[in-house]
Amino acid sequence: MPNRRLTLSQLCLLLAACLLWPLGCIAATDPAVFAVGAGMQRMPSWPGAKNQHSEPVPYLDIELPGRGSFSTLDGLQIDLIRGTAWHGGIHGDYQWGRSRDDLGSLRGKIASLPPRINLGGYLEWQLTRQIDVGGNLGHDINGAGAYLELYAEWDLPPAGLLEQSVALHWEAMNAPAMNRFFGISPQAARALSVPAWQPGGGSQLASLAYDLFMPTSKHTGVALVLVYGHLLGGAADSPLVTRYGSRTQLSESLAFMYHL
Repeated sequence: MPNRRLTLSQLCLLLAACLLWPLGCIAATDPAVFAVGAGMQRMPSWPGAKNQHSEPVPYLDIELPGRGSFSTLDGLQIDLIRGTAWHGGIHGDYQWGRSRDDLGSLRGKIASLPPRINLGGYLEWQLTRQIDVGGNLGHDINGAGAYLELYAEWDLPPAGLLEQSVALHWEAMNAPAMNRFFGISPQAARALSVPAWQPGGGSQLASLAYDLFMPTSKHTGVALVLVYGHLLGGAADSPLVTRYGSRTQLSESLAFMYHL
């Protein structure tokens, strides 16, 4: 666990620094956003698990119009294409692994997985000021996994001081990534008394996210994120999920934020 937190902290500093690199982007009229905070994230103990565990996490949100953004929830975006409706560029993210301490009864029967960093590109189309759709395609920088995500986001009308939004996501993996998280080797299958499983690439997860921000003062506020996910394809059919986990994947995040 200490190594995981150290890696994430170093990543935050590295990716945030990337945003300060002058890219020669188009000047923007929207104000920059700098916010820091701390909170708790509750998520499945491992991808496909039915049990959850909680992690204290730092929260960082940097938005530099015309250059990009970085947050601990959405990762890194560096704008290389910036139009009135279309924009795109470099996308990077941190991917949780599978800790030995979180495997419970599966400990020693399936391998733990270290976290990884994904790097690729993104393209987004802003339909209106409140609605945008887009996607990102990434690859492990130290592995063979490839990942595709398509999404649609809608900023809901404010309710008093409440700022809120909803988002739909669809995610897919290639075969190496799917096997890394949901595959079962013959040796593991014997230990678990289940069939060996080697899924191919394809759909992995569909999810609905709800974001809420409640200001508590001019510079502070509370952020809440609720995500309901459902595994698809080879991930949903893995004996790890059907026998020991759940196709329903829930996560919650709560943080106190300070806007600089």
